[in-house]
Amino acid sequence: MDYDVFKEALKDNGLTLKAFSELSGVQYKTCSRWGKNNYPVGDWVESWLALYIENREYMMLKRFLKDIVCKD
Repeated sequence: MDYDVFKEALKDNGLTLKAFSELSGVQYKTCSRWGKNNYPVGDWVESWLALYIENREYMMLKRFLKDIVCKD
């Protein structure tokens, strides 16, 4: 994953680099090096972000359905 694509994906999903670091368990120092001096974004990051986004969407749907069911 290209660094610019990574940063855009974080922005699109309301994540800061610090939040990503905390959620993924990667040291902030490591994440902040990505994109500098040709230091690549980890190969695993793209799939991690895809799963994070998918999980977030499922959680929103779960809360929505729970609200509908619990109204009765």
